[in-house]
Amino acid sequence: MEINIDQTHWYDRIWAALIFFTRLPFWRLHEPPRACYKSVVEHWPLAGWITGGIMAATLYFGSMVMPYLVAVVLAVVVRLLVTGALHEDGLADFLDGFGGGGKDRDRILAIMKDSHIGTYGVLGLVMYELLLVMALCTMSPLTAALTVAMADPFAKMVTAQLIMMMPYARTEEEAKNKTVYRRMDWRAGISLALQGLLPVAGYVYLTHVHWELLVFIPCLVMYLLYLLIWNRLRGYTGDCCGAVCLLVELTVYLVICAL
Repeated sequence: MEINIDQTHWYDRIWAALIFFTRLPFWRLHEPPRACYKSVVEHWPLAGWITGGIMAATLYFGSMVMPYLVAVVLAVVVRLLVTGALHEDGLADFLDGFGGGGKDRDRILAIMKDSHIGTYGVLGLVMYELLLVMALCTMSPLTAALTVAMADPFAKMVTAQLIMMMPYARTEEEAKNKTVYRRMDWRAGISLALQGLLPVAGYVYLTHVHWELLVFIPCLVMYLLYLLIWNRLRGYTGDCCGAVCLLVELTVYLVICAL
């Protein structure tokens, strides 16, 4: 019998998020009910604690035994392995769709669903990775590690607002993973905020950086991307979420560089 998500336990939903957003073998330890995957966005920043923490540790400790640039690139590679390049795939599809689809909604969705990568996707990924590496290289190893550990869950929290701001652009049957995320209630919203803002509070306390710009500018970038997605698609897709997450996170790094 199909289990309703309201009949599942909170720890099953967290487990589903860790399985969905990472390639770590959490599924070997516990397999949550299928319905739990409808709520994975509610615990997306929590997965960011793990992926960001692993990347930050690789960068910081790697810089002790190898040139800093090599440590930064290695940290990026490690996160790609841990996440299975899930969000990078979304960014490539997003850029191909919005770059090559013009204002034709159906064409944009068709391009985004195509597994082949196009010119916009390739160039966008190259530019993104270059900016990411160069931004981290402008920081000290400790500052870069702290920034990564903060920016990953914060960007995921900010991006998660997309599912509250507009509907899913496809039907559940057309979705790549055959799952449409549910809208969050107030309890899930508070939990999401704590997951994303606690790392920011810790970062501001340790670095004394101006939190106003650190929070406002990435949120502004998310809102501008929301307007673009809404005007073209009238709804979000998983690729949109992945792309917005990476671009918001990159904005955090660029803001820190500017500050």
